[in-house]
Amino acid sequence: MVVGDFANEVDTLVIGSGPGGYVAAIRAVQLGQKVTIVEKGDIGGVCLNIGCIPSKALISAGHRYHQAKASEDMGIVAENVSINFDKVQEWKASVVKKLTGGVEVLLKGNKVEIVKGEAYFASENSVRIMDESSAQTYNFKNCIIATGSRPIEIPAFKYTKRVINSTGALALKEVPKKMVVIGGGYIGIELTGAFSNMGTEVVVLEGTKQILGGFEKQMAKLVERRLKKNNVDFKFEAMAQSVEETEDGVKVTAEVNGKEEVFEADYCLVTVGRRPNTDELGLEQVGVEMTDRGIVKVDKQLRTNVSNIFAIGDIVDGPPLAHKASYEGKIAAEAIAGEKSEIDYLAIPAVVFSEPELASVGYDEEGAKEAGFDIVAAKFPFAANGRALSLNDADGFMKLVTRKEDGLVIGAQIAGPNASDMISELGLAIETGMTAEDIALTIHAHPTLGEITMEAAEVALGTPIHIVK
Repeated sequence: MVVGDFANEVDTLVIGSGPGGYVAAIRAVQLGQKVTIVEKGDIGGVCLNIGCIPSKALISAGHRYHQAKASEDMGIVAENVSINFDKVQEWKASVVKKLTGGVEVLLKGNKVEIVKGEAYFASENSVRIMDESSAQTYNFKNCIIATGSRPIEIPAFKYTKRVINSTGALALKEVPKKMVVIGGGYIGIELTGAFSNMGTEVVVLEGTKQILGGFEKQMAKLVERRLKKNNVDFKFEAMAQSVEETEDGVKVTAEVNGKEEVFEADYCLVTVGRRPNTDELGLEQVGVEMTDRGIVKVDKQLRTNVSNIFAIGDIVDGPPLAHKASYEGKIAAEAIAGEKSEIDYLAIPAVVFSEPELASVGYDEEGAKEAGFDIVAAKFPFAANGRALSLNDADGFMKLVTRKEDGLVIGAQIAGPNASDMISELGLAIETGMTAEDIALTIHAHPTLGEITMEAAEVALGTPIHIVK
């Protein structure tokens, strides 16, 4: 019998096994659906394999190395500290393997059929799934597309051995002596931090006047200042023009404030954004509406204009965040099951694993004012917190944005150690309609960084204890 003669029938087909896809698949099973998930690469998608997880592992390794070399003011002197980068990469790979293996166990444990191959839409109710040796038709009642995104390639900076994207940076065999990073967004800044902590001299070429454009200027300045102390040079209003590869490096030409400059380095890392993976699915064959950037248009239940086809994650509007994709995956699965679930991005956090870490949720001060709120912006410094001082990491602050009339928490921004963990409490506060008083009356353990949230709430109420009004 020839493989692919008879179509397989499923209730819900999920294309892509990243944080959006695998979560959608499991939730769909929980709701009584027969589910097949298709993955053309490795289980776990970009995030687990070549994105979020390996980058955070590299960031952690760089941080450990830097701390070992730079803790003299705490009385800790370490001599002859070195990096075995092969070992770092081996350890990073082990972290990825544990998580991707765990996802596969979860999928199989929930009786999700895993199919390896590329999916191409044949109709509104079927796809052809192809691998190197065969093709198989799958008929579905509903489909969730979760194919993620890939790095944007600049025409003048085609990817090579020396001109690399984030995937290439994570796979380097050695710590570069010098690196040029094009783009000062979260990916560029996170990798800049990781490699500069390992001793790489980095030049960041940013086209605007500020790195990390989605965050408040004061937050971005903290990161910029910390990185400048660590072999990083910033060139603002800089437009990369061309690159010339040499035998052992690159020469990057850029226009900086109207003047041409050339930067020599071992590698050029391009981090200028990501492109949705929607161009090789055959979506135009079934009439799924997209923008000119390849973003799939969806409603509040993630449903496309083709009623039984849903889309989530990086291929729909909004920031390319793994936790956004997971959240959307649950909503889509529930919508398919007939539930009234719909997306609400009121309290979706954004985090940058820089030094110090940045995190934001809800409105920032400027955004709240533009939305017409009369607000109180209450700020509390990490320098006034005992735990931050004992960590020898007291740069930063928390800003709590509350509605003046009743103290309702509508936003928060954190710049400081463990901001990525601290932001969840503020997200919960916004989701549940808590006020500054609710937070201030919640007893926080001492000495912890979490106390900063309580202290910021007290500032909002006009009753701070540990700073002078």
